[in-house]
Parts: sequence; C-alpha cells; structure tokens
Amino acid sequence: MVADPLLPAVRRLVADLGFELIDFRRSGPPARPLIQVRMDRPDSRPGHGVTAGDCARASRAIEGWLAAETGLGDKYQLQVSSPGIKRPVRFPEHWRQHVGRTVKVTAKGLAGHPLAVIVAVPDEATVRLGLPDGQEVSVALDAVKEALLMEQEPADGRRKP
Repeated sequence: MVADPLLPAVRRLVADLGFELIDFRRSGPPARPLIQVRMDRPDSRPGHGVTAGDCARASRAIEGWLAAETGLGDKYQLQVSSPGIKRPVRFPEHWRQHVGRTVKVTAKGLAGHPLAVIVAVPDEATVRLGLPDGQEVSVALDAVKEALLMEQEPADGRRKP
C-alpha cells in the first residue's frame, strides 16, 4: 500500500465531517485519475451507516478541496461511498479494530486469496494472520493489495442461510 500524497488531507476532510475514512484509492491515467473514497460513521452498525446525503456532502467538500489545493481542476473522477457489506481493511487502526475477525486477503507472498483470521497487529507496518491450515504468518501491510472483512458468523456457530 503506497501512501498517496492526497491521503492525509482527504482523511482530515472526512474526519472533519464526522466520518471515518475506510478506504482511499487513486487509479487510472494521471491526466484524469479516478479517486475512490469509502467512508463510514465511527459508530456504524447495520442500518445506521452512511447515507447518500452523507456521501454527497463529503463529495462536495472533497471536490472543493481538490479544486483549490491540488491543481487537478476538474480533471478527475470522484466516487464517494459507504464501505459496503464486505468492508475493506486498509489502515493499521482498522486491522487492530478487527482482530479475531476473518478477512479475504490478496497480498504479495500469499498464495491465492485465502480467508485468514487477524491474529495481531504488532506495529504500524505488519499484521499476523492465521491461515486455514493452522499456520500463522506475518504480512507487511504494504504488501496487502486488498483485504475484505467477511461477514461475522453468529455466536452459536450456525451459518446464516
């Protein structure tokens, strides 16, 4: 995960609006990049998350900042959304928040896209994952291309239909 120079300011803008930045991505051609922002309420729970109005408000704030401070003008595409059902796990504090939960991971050095349990986050750069075969591995956070939080199973162990 390479730090984007826009990330700190977008994170601050989203926080100033009362939300938590869940994911930030910039892709596409430099002449017209796609900027994707996923945000959530710090206290969100099913049915009480980010609304379309919240996304529109954040989009206007980010657009204003992009126009005034980055020199991109209107040469970008901006998407602001909720994190969705399979919430991305991207920043060290989110990895810590979800210790014990299962993630689907795509990372350099891991074969395939295993489901793994977040065991620990010993520092800002590393996560310990429990793999399905019982093995534990340390993975550098900058080697993680994508990690999606899987739905929590009920406490009684029964799967949802």
